[in-house]
Amino acid sequence: MRKLLLLFVVLSAINVFAQETEYSILVKDIETLQPIENATVVVSKTKQVLLTNEDGKVTFVLSGGSNVQVSEMNYEDLTVRWAVLKESEFVVYLKNKKENLDEVVVSHENSQKILQKLVSNSKQKLNVSCRLKVYVREFFMLDNEYSYYNDGLVNFQFDKNNNTTLLVEQNRSYGLLETDVSTDLRGYNLNNIMENYSNFKYFEPLLDNKSKKEYEFTTKGHPNNKEYYIMNVSPLDKSKEAIDSFEIIYDPENKLILEFTVSVTPANLDKVDDKTKVGDKNITKSFIKVNYRWDGHDYYVLSSNEEIGYNLILKDKSKNIQVRNSFVTTSFNRQNFTYNESDVFKEKSLFNKKNKILTNYWDISGFTATDQEKAIIASLEFKL
Repeated sequence: MRKLLLLFVVLSAINVFAQETEYSILVKDIETLQPIENATVVVSKTKQVLLTNEDGKVTFVLSGGSNVQVSEMNYEDLTVRWAVLKESEFVVYLKNKKENLDEVVVSHENSQKILQKLVSNSKQKLNVSCRLKVYVREFFMLDNEYSYYNDGLVNFQFDKNNNTTLLVEQNRSYGLLETDVSTDLRGYNLNNIMENYSNFKYFEPLLDNKSKKEYEFTTKGHPNNKEYYIMNVSPLDKSKEAIDSFEIIYDPENKLILEFTVSVTPANLDKVDDKTKVGDKNITKSFIKVNYRWDGHDYYVLSSNEEIGYNLILKDKSKNIQVRNSFVTTSFNRQNFTYNESDVFKEKSLFNKKNKILTNYWDISGFTATDQEKAIIASLEFKL
């Protein structure tokens, strides 16, 4: 009887320890008390990587305890001991580095040559056989009204040439689509996007030697981090074709790109004549921001945000379409999957896949939705 009782106690203890608990962390500036967006939070035990939303919040599920590492390039890194994280929601305060190092960097090598070497070295570092577990989501607007949403938890498996194989674990889609614009609202090609990030395809206009006639290159020290430089590339006033502006944050010692932004200003859009044929698209907004994680050993795509807006010309009118797409890598692994060919997702976007919901993956998969985003998703779900 005593042995049975002891076995029951042991099994009960194991069951309690194995139970998963949901935790939330808010990351704020210690001086301004404002939330810090896009801070990286790493759960040491599981190696899960999360990114704070605009409220400075991440949510994750954990069995047992673990220290948590919090970092953002403008702030001092912080490791939070698990003993401190006793509550399900905890506030972490980061201290701004305040280096004020935005002086112009003088180099004997011109900026375009530096960029060419950065792209080459970064691509080479990314060329490893690995897999990324990524949370993907897309918001769609039609004539300034949210009309469609999809998200999913997917795995990109890379070969050594940066080609990807896509496996979908879970996904969901909500909203209504109009037949005459449905092809424009069916999302991005996920494989193409990830391969573009890994191959730095957006930089192609800058790498051509002729681009010096179209763009101005300026390099400065990062204002809050003495280890990084910022390269700004802007179209010259006399440029006839270039409209994109670039900001590239890089590590000059390791020659790696850590973040880049590509955007189009209203002034540059004014240089482009509107198209008038049926089916033409006139750009109204274009913004891309991609972050890469370098932990001293592994280098990979961490997160991305893309926003594009355009007026689609129809027979009797035009419609404004806006798409916001986000990637967040929640896990990096050099061990490849074993899978059947039938498991590979070969469609362009998650719009083409039937909903498969096994868990509330969207609450704990890298990027926590804000209250406003949750309301949008709920309203589109209700339409169905």
